[in-house]
Amino acid sequence: MSVDRMTRLNALLQRELGQLVEVYVSPALPHVLITITGVRVASNLREAIVFFSAYSSGTEDQSEKVLAVLLKKRAQLQSALANKVVLKYTPVLRFKFDATPARADRVMEILTELQMPEQDSENTGTDDPSASAEPES
Repeated sequence: MSVDRMTRLNALLQRELGQLVEVYVSPALPHVLITITGVRVASNLREAIVFFSAYSSGTEDQSEKVLAVLLKKRAQLQSALANKVVLKYTPVLRFKFDATPARADRVMEILTELQMPEQDSENTGTDDPSASAEPES
């Protein structure tokens, strides 16, 4: 299968699985936002690795709970996917937590913290804007 076709298939499965997760998985975890971040289908179409991320309103890590629910609902997801997407073989879904969004959030927090001291040092000057103006002749 060509690279372009595999890329389109991966994107199609990602979009469809995102919708199916809303229907089958999200009701079981109402306070967790589950996102399908990517799909990689094997070249023989027999297996697909589904990458997901999970955000919750609390501070605790929900990835293991989400993974458990995804594994529990895997057969339903595969069946629904087979009905929505016509392929010669419906790939067996394997789920893997994608920590990339969480790492990106952490990097942004660090960058924000690093920018805070710069802004504080800029504000240590005088607050009077006329003080920096040149004297008139």
